[in-house]
Amino acid sequence: MEAATAGAVLALDGIRVRFGAVVALDGVSFAVRGGEICGLIGPNGSGKTTLFNCISGFYRPQHGSILLDGIPLTGLKRHRMAPLGIGRTFQNLALFRSMTVRDNVLVGAHPAGRTGFLAAALALPAVRREEAAAASRLAEVLELLDLHAVADQPVAALPFGVAKRVEIARALIARPKLLLLDEPACGLNHTEVEELLALLRGIRARFALTVLLVEHHMGLVMRLCEHVVALASGRCIADGTPAEVQADPEVVRAYLGAPVPHARAA
Repeated sequence: MEAATAGAVLALDGIRVRFGAVVALDGVSFAVRGGEICGLIGPNGSGKTTLFNCISGFYRPQHGSILLDGIPLTGLKRHRMAPLGIGRTFQNLALFRSMTVRDNVLVGAHPAGRTGFLAAALALPAVRREEAAAASRLAEVLELLDLHAVADQPVAALPFGVAKRVEIARALIARPKLLLLDEPACGLNHTEVEELLALLRGIRARFALTVLLVEHHMGLVMRLCEHVVALASGRCIADGTPAEVQADPEVVRAYLGAPVPHARAA
């Protein structure tokens, strides 16, 4: 595992999670290198979201380790993840629907702040500096995700595809080193998927981010990702380039539910 984790921003080793009699993850190990876009694929129930929840502190694995730039994450409280450099979106939008786009995005800046409640109440200079920095980052992410025109609209009034961009903006404003995207293409039409593809490439280039995304849209995964990890029944069944994973017999079996026929000799 040491050779595989050289240069890795995220390294998972032997992650095991059990819910009663159900083994959700069974010894999952892989690494994501810095600046890489890695796709995490697998049939429904394969353990993808459970793994995301372990990385972002919602679940604590019973066995194994998770390292972010060499820092152990296992057992840390959820509120510690954003200051360490983890940003996340969710499959089902986790936005404040009555709040404006601007205010929803600014919510993502708070975990990165270092001043406390007392300093904020006294409006100390450090607080004003943090607010100015957050306002600058807000302008940057609103521009990058083409949200300036709707910045003062409530999220409830937005089309679904635009609301998806708001959630990505909220994850980006704290300048994470690792961005976790949970099914970003879910519910999008063909045009919106193409826009998302260009957007994610632009985000990675602009912020030099490492990205791990769970996704069922195989066309997006195969065109966007340099690295793909496939799960089935809580186990890692393939880990490699998109072409390698797509051609892997275990991956084909997991998706089709049938043995892969052997090619006949010519």
